[in-house]
Amino acid sequence: MPKDKQDNMDDNSHLMKGALQQISGGSASISKGRPGVDEGIVKKKGIVGTQSSDGTSDSTSSLMPKGKDKSFDNSSSSTNRGESPGLKSNLNDMSLSDKSGSSYMASVKRPKSSAKYKPDKWMLPGKSENALTQLNLAIVGHVDSGKSTLSGRLLHLLGRITQKEMHKYEKEAKLQGKGSFAYAWALDESPEERERGITMTVAVAYFDSKRYHVVVLDSPGHKDFVPNMISGATQADAAILVIDASVGGFEAGMDSKGQTREHAVLIRSFGVDQIIVAVNKMDSVEYSKDRFDLIRKQLGTFLRSCGFKDSLVSWIPLSAMKNQNLVAAPSDNCLSSWYRGPYLLNAIDSLQPPTRDFSKPLLMPICDVVISSSQGQVSARGKLEAGALRSGLKVLVMPSGDEGTVRSLERDSQACDVARAGDNVTVSLQGIDGSNVMTGGVLCHPDFPVAVAQHFELKVCVLDLAIPLVIGSQLEFHGHRAKEAARVLKIISVLDPKTGKVIKKAPRCLTSKQSAVIELFLDEPVCVEEYTNCRALGRAFLRTLGKTVAFGIITRMIDDQE
Repeated sequence: MPKDKQDNMDDNSHLMKGALQQISGGSASISKGRPGVDEGIVKKKGIVGTQSSDGTSDSTSSLMPKGKDKSFDNSSSSTNRGESPGLKSNLNDMSLSDKSGSSYMASVKRPKSSAKYKPDKWMLPGKSENALTQLNLAIVGHVDSGKSTLSGRLLHLLGRITQKEMHKYEKEAKLQGKGSFAYAWALDESPEERERGITMTVAVAYFDSKRYHVVVLDSPGHKDFVPNMISGATQADAAILVIDASVGGFEAGMDSKGQTREHAVLIRSFGVDQIIVAVNKMDSVEYSKDRFDLIRKQLGTFLRSCGFKDSLVSWIPLSAMKNQNLVAAPSDNCLSSWYRGPYLLNAIDSLQPPTRDFSKPLLMPICDVVISSSQGQVSARGKLEAGALRSGLKVLVMPSGDEGTVRSLERDSQACDVARAGDNVTVSLQGIDGSNVMTGGVLCHPDFPVAVAQHFELKVCVLDLAIPLVIGSQLEFHGHRAKEAARVLKIISVLDPKTGKVIKKAPRCLTSKQSAVIELFLDEPVCVEEYTNCRALGRAFLRTLGKTVAFGIITRMIDDQE
């Protein structure tokens, strides 16, 4: 195997052992997609938008919950993340010998060019460009840990929310008897989110630090909205894991039904290796150093088991409500008397910059499609995982195989001439039928189409299961923005989580904490790639009954026509 592909295989490998050991118990706009499966985006004014997977919780009676479409204005960028030297490949060692088919490439009409791709000069950023590097920062953690309050407070302190706007949020929150939710309401804008007092969608905002243009992805913490968390946090370059320091709060998040554990495993499996642990609500424990040390010890052990290196984990005690240790050193003596580390904004600036695939062919997973009835045009929104876009460029829309032309581009709600890997953009298209552009699809280079598959092989890590996985088990497949009902077609082998070697072929079932190779068959084809070719389109998550039951990578796509 070539070295670059070998290195790619390492990105998720460390998760196998750790997770198995530790996981427990305007104009009118219409969002376009397949009903009940695809998610939409509705553009919102201001600096904040909302990205939603479906707007509803998972249902035990349906694998494809219905919900109204939500949106984000600006989101994230891709990263080709480096690999920790000490984290060796369990996934890499898994057997690849059972070949049952050939790769199913996007379309017979659109074979991938055999010529080597060579980017045009305009596609590469110039050396004189001094713009801030974009950093996509996911805010994750257990429900009620204070994620939205932390995000809102940070945006207000950095001038992204004006005092007039903040006064309006405070007034509205007090009228509903929820005065402490004022900062959270800067991001949780829907009536249902405000009524329930929880984040249901991924709210997106941005601010500039000394080093980065930071795109904030404020993710839901409630277990019912993990699919929404996945759809947003897969775009992250780094993450802030928010912890509730209050007595009982931290313990609830670390419980078998808490989301601290699941979010940590998911964010690491997305390829994120840099994390800031924001120990919030320290004021509720009087900024106790003993409490902070206890949380750091217990959670630190778990994070190491997930594959996070100590050197890439920052620990920041803070209080979002009391404005302690956010954008300046703490002023409360109870905290400053023992804490001498960086404040949150400094910790963000200390993160390592992501790398971008500027020199690869265009690849943009579609997060949403908006059709303007008044202007008669279709726009696709998403982040550029690779390559570049500009007006007049021909693009291929998959899986339909239709070709269109870029009419205009928007980045951060502003018109732009060129967008490159790492940018989140709205692409206005012309010369294409809007019905052939859908959420979960991909914009790509006409000569280098993305693959489309309905049947593929996965290397997975099984988490907690109430019922073993067997051939025929009904699941929900998640990959980038694609979501599709699926079933287990074959269980090829069980693997040793330490070595990746096959320890049992063709088992009857899979139980909790096992690693395995399986074949999955979807109800409809989706745009995916083998992990060695594209990390962003090669990761997969399997869910059922409102719970993530497995995650892994796509190792092979199978063409049933041969």
